Amino acid sequence: MTWSNCTEATEFIFSGFTDRPEFQITLFVVFLVIYAVTLLGNLGMIILIRLDSQLHIPMYFFLSNLAFVDFWYSTFITPKFLADLIAERKVISYAACVCQYCFVSFFGVTESFLLAVMAYDRYMAICNPLLYTVLMSPRFCVQLVTGSFLAGFLNGMIQTITTLKLSFCGPNVIDLFFCDISPLLSLSCSDTTIYHMILLAVACVSGVFTSLSILISYVFILSTILKIRSAEGKCKGFNTCTSHLMVVTIFYGTALFIYMQPNAKHSRGQEKVVSVFYTMVTPMLNPLIYSLRNKEVKNALKRVIELSFFSLGR
Repeated sequence: MTWSNCTEATEFIFSGFTDRPEFQITLFVVFLVIYAVTLLGNLGMIILIRLDSQLHIPMYFFLSNLAFVDFWYSTFITPKFLADLIAERKVISYAACVCQYCFVSFFGVTESFLLAVMAYDRYMAICNPLLYTVLMSPRFCVQLVTGSFLAGFLNGMIQTITTLKLSFCGPNVIDLFFCDISPLLSLSCSDTTIYHMILLAVACVSGVFTSLSILISYVFILSTILKIRSAEGKCKGFNTCTSHLMVVTIFYGTALFIYMQPNAKHSRGQEKVVSVFYTMVTPMLNPLIYSLRNKEVKNALKRVIELSFFSLGR
């Protein structure tokens, strides 16, 4: 459709999570607590790994970067969402909307690549234990993390440039609580066919590559664990991967629900609930999963606390 006399939208209005005022204060408190736990959990994980020398191994190096990504991923969405819960008008400027979407897509793809890197790390630790320390050298680990951030940066740039080329002349109400590509494309008065193709290609390259990497890694891991004769050895092997597998399941499960199902199969209300889960709840759960199910993290936390009390007592 061609718009010759088109007045470009300078701001967007979020429909928000709910239109029922009686729930907004309660939701504000609930999500404020979730955000506080997210900040404390992820910052705490980064500081703990930094302070405890026994956690200076590849697995926890990758985990600290995952915590860094989760911290910022939630931060680019949750504070604005909290402010909108108690605001009369849930408004965001065009520039701020594009900026928010840029960083959300950047950190989202970076996290998917980091999860693939962590699966590869578990594969190397279980399937090639004798060569693990040689192959997973500090330099190689830094290269893997740098590659993950570069992939996220490239995705963010492509998505942002694509979004900036869209025209918005009609309705400006985003039926969500943050700027995402699906509602933006539905509001655009431009021909979005080419943009759908570009975004689908980018999503397929990043999504298929990372998910296949994780799947292949776990196929080899499972094959190796099943060859272990002792029940204790098998249990130890499975415990090594449980936390990562839970995080991967939550991350990809919610993302697939949002981006892979046709719109007719789920309501916008369901989409909002799942969006809350993967944008706010998942970044909160990740450090909790790794800390509560991981003896090394719990032991490191005890050592840091004991050392702190010892230092204060001197």
